[in-house]
Amino acid sequence: MSVWTRFYDAVDGESSETLLIALDRREREGRHDDAPFAVDLGCGSGGDTIALLDRGWHVLAIDADAEGIRRLEQGVAARGNGAHRLETQVARFEDAVWGATELVNASYALPFCRPDSFAAVWDRIVASLVPGGRFCGQFFGDRDEWASPSGASRRHWSSPPASSFHTRDEVLAFLRELEVEHIDEVDEDGETAVGDPKHWHVFDVVARKP
Repeated sequence: MSVWTRFYDAVDGESSETLLIALDRREREGRHDDAPFAVDLGCGSGGDTIALLDRGWHVLAIDADAEGIRRLEQGVAARGNGAHRLETQVARFEDAVWGATELVNASYALPFCRPDSFAAVWDRIVASLVPGGRFCGQFFGDRDEWASPSGASRRHWSSPPASSFHTRDEVLAFLRELEVEHIDEVDEDGETAVGDPKHWHVFDVVARKP
């Protein structure tokens, strides 16, 4: 059984706010292409992928965990909508393969990229966006509880790989080639998706390639 199973059960079917912001901005631009292409990095069990399929997108859903991909494929098949527009790939971020895209979504996933691979993966994300394409997702801040060894040891719901944490200046540096449309810094006590207490330091980001 996957170490992410408890997480999948907790967030099943949910869509991220940053994805919805990105989609709404694109629609306000009057763009209604036939099946535009999106990449959902760290798709998990697929709440965001399903939201994209429901809006007519073609989606490449990527996750290192085969159970998440299995759940996504079963969920899409059961809905009977969009299966022909879904591709999946079981791969870590640094090994994943995708081409030019109008949207890269990485909802609470990109921070689980290993620190030694993060910059290269980010460069690939930016390079893959077509002009007018968007990134939406999160960066973990340096004050996040999981950034400390004691905080990381309390991640009861899973055993994720080494994670990446960044200061605000570092996040803005990553975004320098994009037009930042939305950035919200959250630095507060709260809970994880499965109800464990946690101090969050997170940057919610939507950014557009000129």
